[in-house]
Amino acid sequence: MSGRARLTVCAAVATLCASSALLPLAEPVGWMMQAAVLLVIVSGAGALARRVPLARPLTVAAQAVVALLLLTVLFAHDQAIGAVLPGPDAFRELGELTQEGVADVSRYAIPAPVTAGIRLLLVGGVLLVGLVVDALAVTYRSAAPAGLPLLALYSVAAGLSRGGAGWLWFLVAGAGYLLLLLAEGRDRLSQWGRVFGGRSPGAGRPPIAKGQSYASAAGGPAHAPVRTGRRIGALVLGVALVVPAVLPSLGGGLLGPAAAGRGPGGGTISAVNPLVSLQNSLNQPEDRQVLNYRTTASDTRDLYLRIVALDQFDGTAWKPSERAVKDVPDRLPDPTGLSPKVDVTTVNTAISTAPWYAQNWLPLPYPASRVDIAGRWRFEPEGRTLVGDRGQNTRGAQYQVESLLVRPTARQLEAAPAPPAELAREYTKVPDSLPPVVRETARQVTRDAGSAYDKAVRLQDWFSLNGGFTYNTEVRAGSGTEAIARFLEQKEGFCVHFAFSMAAMARTLGIPARVAVGFTPGTRQSDGSTSVGLKDAHAWPELYFEGAGWTRFEPTPSRGTPPDYTLADTPSTGGTNAPAPQPSRSAAAPVGPSPSQSCAPAERRVGPCWTPPAQSTSGPADDGLSPWTVTAGVVGALVLLLVPVLPLLWRLRARSRRLRGSRPGRTGPAHTLTAQPAAADSATGAAAGPPESPGSAPGQYGTARTLAAWRELVDSGWDYGILPDDALTPRKAAERIVRIGELRGTAADAAHRVAASVEQVLYAPDPRPAPGLADEVRRVRTGLRDAASRRLRLRALLAPRSAARALWALSSRWSAFLTRCTTSPPAAALRRAAAALRLSRERT
Repeated sequence: MSGRARLTVCAAVATLCASSALLPLAEPVGWMMQAAVLLVIVSGAGALARRVPLARPLTVAAQAVVALLLLTVLFAHDQAIGAVLPGPDAFRELGELTQEGVADVSRYAIPAPVTAGIRLLLVGGVLLVGLVVDALAVTYRSAAPAGLPLLALYSVAAGLSRGGAGWLWFLVAGAGYLLLLLAEGRDRLSQWGRVFGGRSPGAGRPPIAKGQSYASAAGGPAHAPVRTGRRIGALVLGVALVVPAVLPSLGGGLLGPAAAGRGPGGGTISAVNPLVSLQNSLNQPEDRQVLNYRTTASDTRDLYLRIVALDQFDGTAWKPSERAVKDVPDRLPDPTGLSPKVDVTTVNTAISTAPWYAQNWLPLPYPASRVDIAGRWRFEPEGRTLVGDRGQNTRGAQYQVESLLVRPTARQLEAAPAPPAELAREYTKVPDSLPPVVRETARQVTRDAGSAYDKAVRLQDWFSLNGGFTYNTEVRAGSGTEAIARFLEQKEGFCVHFAFSMAAMARTLGIPARVAVGFTPGTRQSDGSTSVGLKDAHAWPELYFEGAGWTRFEPTPSRGTPPDYTLADTPSTGGTNAPAPQPSRSAAAPVGPSPSQSCAPAERRVGPCWTPPAQSTSGPADDGLSPWTVTAGVVGALVLLLVPVLPLLWRLRARSRRLRGSRPGRTGPAHTLTAQPAAADSATGAAAGPPESPGSAPGQYGTARTLAAWRELVDSGWDYGILPDDALTPRKAAERIVRIGELRGTAADAAHRVAASVEQVLYAPDPRPAPGLADEVRRVRTGLRDAASRRLRLRALLAPRSAARALWALSSRWSAFLTRCTTSPPAAALRRAAAALRLSRERT
């Protein structure tokens, strides 16, 4: 096998090794076999293109076309031209599948079912990374940067798996990368012959004189860099594995994994974004049953099943704050702010969830006072929610809840005293980015209202009755600081819009507010139970009133039930306190196939098996991306943005460093400001150069800055396509730059003056550097830019050819490092010992 073929195989193997970190994310894992087959085909296409040979960009383009054709055949052949060629319909299908896959990633627990969308993301992602790795390592013969896309692939897996991808997958991915580096090293060494690889045994061996060892007679065995690379790789891998195990671990902090902690009082829960999932659920063509329950309440209109409270508003979204969680107590603490004067009825409810419904937040009537459930559940006191720990979820759960049916009167709410200062400060925060129209509209709607209760009722009635709003689940959800303002203008949306907007407006009025997400009470069945389906998913605002605590309001028209205390001062109608019978399995949602099997493609397109508001088997998560995923995405985006501009950044830095010493008014390598006024130079109009720095040899600094300016001039010509020729004298080189660069006037004169200054400092008996060289070089660059075409100017700016010097410098430093490693006393001792051992074996 040739060196390039071996490198192609190793690039594909490295990609598959890094892709193995994705295996725990989805089941079944048959998608990996598809990705492997397609990756082999794409790699083979690249090998054929390089053998033709095609230009490097054409090789990469050919591989990209092959990858697109393969994805079209696999995922959109029905819409493709001849089942192979992608047309508009095929691209539309691939786009829809991509969107479906992104929605499914945020919807399903890990391991997620391999839907068509998720399969496209997985296979397409592996193909994309494999194409980039093959292009870098094989086509452009630079395997080291190929580690970046491999690292990005592993980072995505680590971020999505919440708890990390595991040390085994890291070892596999690292081994694949080391294999790729080793293959590249062997390929490079094969081009130089055996002199770098050591002498073959017995071939051309010099005679050994008496008393002379073979090592000394051969001038010492050539130390193979391949073996050095192996040892260095093994050492680095060992350090990478041992050091993290020895050092104390760092806490996750604000970017830690969104999971419930282990042990008493440990851990936090973090953000949830239910907006998209709620809309998908409400748009389901089939109202699948999520759970059913039996309750002792005679009236279930107020028995909303609450999942989570969103109490943090940043102007773009509502989400829960990070809160500490603890073990579930036998009896939950009393609700915050609830007074004994408020009418309260104790209600017992027995709940069974569907076998397919798996998410980490437990639906509960609010406020719950006791929860009897098996499994690993944790309690978050501020929101009074239960969240699964270490993979615990609601799949097929059966539990009993004792809750309070709180029925304050309108008079009690109107007479409620001011809330505690700390609570009011936390729950009335609004960001500065909130559009002023939100605050102005809230004041206008509640203009004649006196108490906070009157303002809350005015807001609810304005949204639900007399504000001209309509309920529409098809409206675009929207995001950003203008989302609420746009909703107030268009006056069309679904429950999320109404709840988010009313809570935000209440906060601007000084009323503590948050948003609750869960289910409306559902539909009563003939057997006495109540069924709750996907279309019962709902969001509503909760406002705080001292004495009643967190109180539900219903601003969404045609959804839910407005509480009695917002309509009239109606006496409470509580139910009995008898315990509810535990529902059987038959009363729960029917056992059926998994979500991936039971949901039709059209159903999945709008968000099938919704699990509000987040699904994860590793702890409480959110519908959006986890902090680790966001961090990996940001780092990957920064890398993708930074890599293309590295040549530009290096070139700007090099130019600044070279011309900085040529500025008038600076002295010495440290660039200390001179105290002497600079004289004007009649030839260039620039200030005369500074005197030599104290303590330096005469002309030493002047010579160095002149040569630096000359190097910058040569590299400027190189950037514009004039390759440097070290065989030419400075004068001839300047003439060549002037001729090829088509320099005229002052630019041509400046190039000749810089060349003359270089010859003067190099060959004159008494070198006197010319002043103003930095300005001369800038004139030359301006002339080159003016004479160049637009394409050449853009190339010189974004991808300067002279940036190759940076690669040469790195290569030189790496070679020097290897030399130090191989010539160190321990390495020399090992070589002598190995030579002596070989000599003893030969004599025997």
